[in-house]
Amino acid sequence: MRVFRGLPASAGTPVALTIGNFDGVHRGHQAMLSRLMEAADDLALPAAVLTFDPHPREFFAHASAPPRLSTLRAKLERFAAYGVERTYVARFDARLAGISAEEFIEHVLVRRLGVRWVLVGEDFRFGKGRAGDLTTLRAAASSFSVEALRTVAIAGERASSSAIRAALMAGDLERATALLGRPYTISGRVIHGQKLGRNLGFPTANIPLRRAPPISGIFAVRVHGLGAAPRVGVASLGVRPTVKAGADPLLEVYVFDFDESIYGRRVMVEFLHKLRDEAHYPDLEALTRQIRADVAQARDFFAARG
Repeated sequence: MRVFRGLPASAGTPVALTIGNFDGVHRGHQAMLSRLMEAADDLALPAAVLTFDPHPREFFAHASAPPRLSTLRAKLERFAAYGVERTYVARFDARLAGISAEEFIEHVLVRRLGVRWVLVGEDFRFGKGRAGDLTTLRAAASSFSVEALRTVAIAGERASSSAIRAALMAGDLERATALLGRPYTISGRVIHGQKLGRNLGFPTANIPLRRAPPISGIFAVRVHGLGAAPRVGVASLGVRPTVKAGADPLLEVYVFDFDESIYGRRVMVEFLHKLRDEAHYPDLEALTRQIRADVAQARDFFAARG
């Protein structure tokens, strides 16, 4: 997959395109990508995605913007897995936010991307002040065709990034997994930490987080990237109130029955079941007792799953 940072000055080969933020690449997004691939194959056009970074809500209200479900890298990896040939990552800034719906169609979609077929959600809005909608897009589509995909519902609930965030914040990983179509994951490179876990008898892989995630607490997890098969363990995700006041969020993973040096290794952690919330303990001895209980509970969880 070719990734374009920004929009090309002019269109080259015409494309079949879908547009969106695709935060989390959940089951609604997956339906869009599947339909994109079908249409691109039927029309003999490259399958392309137009997405935005930062998220528009981060641009307009950074302080109150919701946490992201996925990094840009994770989104691109999912696009590539579907067979998308091109992804255009448009920087969402004041210039892009200020263009009218008509300008977006003519200057972005037609002149710079060369769309021949475009797929959007039925609630798609675009242009300055979100003035453009599906009707606006279809009315101006003289050189390309427009298709809208209906909302995808799972067990009666709309698959949306907002619904997934709400499920994660509530600790309902089963509901989040159903809406995502897979477990919620965080990926990153293992760094050196304070070695506190090792001193307590539970060495952890420490993964720094660029942004605060939509979940926190103690979890039973599955870890990819440590060998041919995934491994299981228990993870702490949060600010470690017993260890340090005012710390940045950190993901710490204790991998069961594993003792290898993995500093610098990129891993992906799947969150399968929430054990409890973070808590402050009076001393390290009390914290160690709780970690032992967490490990036992996580082992029981995996044993019950077979």
